[in-house]
Amino acid sequence: MRPMKSIFYIPALSLSIILVSNLHAQSKTQKKSIRQDTSLLKETYHKEDAIDNEYLLNKLNPIRANFKRINSTVKWTKKIKKDLWISTEGGDAVYYYSGNKIEKITARVFGEMGQSLTEYYLLNGQLSFVFEKEYHYNRPFYYDSALAKENNDTAYDDKETEIIETRSYFENGKLIHQLNNQDCGSPFSDAYLKEEQKRIKEEYKEILNALNAKE
Repeated sequence: MRPMKSIFYIPALSLSIILVSNLHAQSKTQKKSIRQDTSLLKETYHKEDAIDNEYLLNKLNPIRANFKRINSTVKWTKKIKKDLWISTEGGDAVYYYSGNKIEKITARVFGEMGQSLTEYYLLNGQLSFVFEKEYHYNRPFYYDSALAKENNDTAYDDKETEIIETRSYFENGKLIHQLNNQDCGSPFSDAYLKEEQKRIKEEYKEILNALNAKE
């Protein structure tokens, strides 16, 4: 079974709760620090989706083709960037427009014990493909050699970072398939897919709400 969503990403949490001035200032400082101290997850560019098996191949092919088309796009009509305050270390979302329609959204979220990059790909105005990438650190990003020595422990180490990738495929708004690099590749149960669909759509709604939030 897929690991639980990271604690640094809080699904369905109202952004208005966290838009407090002192937290806003603190988050900006911390976000700057974590970006200096860790490697950023890279956005997908000019990539084809990996085909694991023949399962649902006819349904997945249009989703994969749309993913490749969008992530290979170089020129966009416009891109809008918004701060996200759904964790104490902050993050940001970028909205990619073709004409007056959003085709892609990327959302970065930072935390003491990790960071995530979620890419949302749309087809005919609906979610089509969601690519979640997560870094899980061995220690908090600020846990340097001095702290480790003081606590008789090991320090933060990029080489010890665990990388989790989850691919979710939607057809007409329904999650029909999911892949995770921590799993054996066998299809998930319908009940599990329903829970994942709910989680992903709640998080996606929060990201859309951030587009119109006052800064």
